[in-house]
Amino acid sequence: MALPGDPAAAPALRRFTWEEIGERNGRGQAPQERWLVIERKVYDISHFCRRHPGGARLISSHAGQDATDAFVAFHVDKALVSKYLKPLQIGELAPDQPSIEPTKNKVLVKDFRELRATVEKMGLLEPNQLFFFLLLAHILLLDTAAWLILFYFGTSLMPFVASLVVLTISQVQASWLQHDLGHLSVFRETKWNHLLHKFVIRRMGAAAKWWTLLHSQHHAKPNCFQKDPDIDMHPFLFTLGKKLSVELGIKKKKYMPYNHQHKYFFISEYLHSPELRKRFKFFFIYGSLLEIKSLVAYYFIFSSWFVWVSQMNHIPMDIYYDKNLDWMSTQLQATCNVEQSLFNDWFTGHLNFQIEHHLFPTMPRHNYWKVAPLVKSLCAKHGIEYQCKPLLTAFADIVHSLKSSGELWLDAYLHK
Repeated sequence: MALPGDPAAAPALRRFTWEEIGERNGRGQAPQERWLVIERKVYDISHFCRRHPGGARLISSHAGQDATDAFVAFHVDKALVSKYLKPLQIGELAPDQPSIEPTKNKVLVKDFRELRATVEKMGLLEPNQLFFFLLLAHILLLDTAAWLILFYFGTSLMPFVASLVVLTISQVQASWLQHDLGHLSVFRETKWNHLLHKFVIRRMGAAAKWWTLLHSQHHAKPNCFQKDPDIDMHPFLFTLGKKLSVELGIKKKKYMPYNHQHKYFFISEYLHSPELRKRFKFFFIYGSLLEIKSLVAYYFIFSSWFVWVSQMNHIPMDIYYDKNLDWMSTQLQATCNVEQSLFNDWFTGHLNFQIEHHLFPTMPRHNYWKVAPLVKSLCAKHGIEYQCKPLLTAFADIVHSLKSSGELWLDAYLHK
């Protein structure tokens, strides 16, 4: 007889099939169970999802699925997180069940995990803190210079233009730095990333937790309708993607004149972008020195830079419902790169390496170029398209894709 406290006294773990797990996806008329799998272990997150630090929507996006690669990609201190997972475990996969879901490419999953191990061995997830210190220093210097130009030289045309240019550069570069911090890629310890992230993003008039919740959801399931908040603009502002546009047209839904969306994108996207909606602190800082028309001019210049860079990697790509593909396929279908150059790296905050960033979201940006050849090689091996464009082509493709999806909607709306 097993004694109390004896491991033999612990109840045997339940065994599950992928079919059983897939049914616990939280969808349906009434609240349902939410299960997920990490390294063959089955966890019930039905109640925990509300307490999940990354938000309920993030962890629930993998309900009914294998979340192993997403778990590895997002969590820096996996040993600590595993302690919180242990009480949630309800069983494991049955011995006759494959480790990889039937919907996923088994060989590709294996190869990507080997690539991930190689990246860790090469130290590519380790930050160069001098690189990020210099980034922060030049942002603070530019921000101070912008204010001093107006303070000492007044708000006539030339000082205003000079200040506007300097300030815009400072604020956009701060946006890229807060992005690095939000992804825990600046410091080895998570708490320091969080602290500096709050400092930088609050200077921009936004909230760190609000940004992290939305952006992490985007990374978990990019371009997946109802799971990626970055495409929540569909269908109330834009119609996005070939499949979704045709579906909307067939349903005779028309919230906007979508066949003209490539034209009104230039205005409406500035108002929609969640990264820009909380920038009102700026108006209090500079409002005493600039007239309202000057503030509006700054806002639209900043918006133009930020919005076009943030949208160029995703809007032209596939936008679809969640297909529950492997991690690499999910990211590659929804992301593309822009050619590397010193200017492009600086101008985009290294988001010209969007593919590498999505595959390894905690990787410091100064290492993207090192892992890019390995990612290209893996894509070539498995016949996956690795898209890389010139910067201006990437910008133009935003407009082209919006025009195309708008035309698909109109055709389905009128004729189907």
